[in-house]
Amino acid sequence: MDSKEPAKYWESTESKEIRCRLCPHHCKIKENKTGKCGVRINIDGELFADGYGKVTSIALDPIEKKLLYYFYSGKKIVSIGGYGCNFHCRFCQNYSISQEYHNVKIEYLTPEIITNIACQAVPDGNIGIAYTYNEPLIGYEFVSDCSRLVKQAGLMNVLVTNGFINSEPLKELLPQIDAMNVDIKGYHSRTYDEVGGTLGDVLRTVEMSYTSCHVEVTTLVLPEENEDDVEEIAKWLSVLDANIPYHLSRSFPRYKYKNNQATPPETMYKLRDIAKKYLKNVYIGNM
Repeated sequence: MDSKEPAKYWESTESKEIRCRLCPHHCKIKENKTGKCGVRINIDGELFADGYGKVTSIALDPIEKKLLYYFYSGKKIVSIGGYGCNFHCRFCQNYSISQEYHNVKIEYLTPEIITNIACQAVPDGNIGIAYTYNEPLIGYEFVSDCSRLVKQAGLMNVLVTNGFINSEPLKELLPQIDAMNVDIKGYHSRTYDEVGGTLGDVLRTVEMSYTSCHVEVTTLVLPEENEDDVEEIAKWLSVLDANIPYHLSRSFPRYKYKNNQATPPETMYKLRDIAKKYLKNVYIGNM
């Protein structure tokens, strides 16, 4: 399969570089180079989706594993992942496909094949496709093509995302999306400065998506780093809707994260109780 799939949302510059407009990074990409995500490449002055159809992970998961507790509970969903990410979190829990993916095993699958896999799994309780594992929205064109066919087949599309995407492409994609879990990593600029993003853009994604599809939110709890952010995130969500499910996920030492211990269970219980002062549905995971 040829990976030279034309990308959307970009413009040429006078210096013959490309300005990508998919996410708020607005990467300026030189010829034969990729943006920060590692999958959108400038070839002869045109932008291509180099990760199109390159699948690193596929599994039939319980829908709850996507941290969706109020969307077809008890059902399963075919989960697919590619590689790369537009964030660079030192605490990444899936770093082998999001950050250090150069030797990862890849299988080429077309949107038609993905849709057929989803349909064949319906007797096993499958409701559709979840785009997950790495950051799915950097593979925008593949997600868009797959989700359109999945919808036509009468099945559901789910995004598990960091929410770092521009408004225009998100607005175009949302009619195909039935549910989303958005990862809010913190509520202070220092957190997003470190991972390479901006809080406001992520919050905007939650606001836009909430009016279009089912949304749940997750925060990976990092001991002594973003614990204080949990209450602020819960407050913000409560203004939007106190019924939005909020998941607090226990972290474990991964990748470049230097803390040698997992988040203490007592910390998770404490933060759950704090968040429940503002929200009706708060859960702790990875316990």
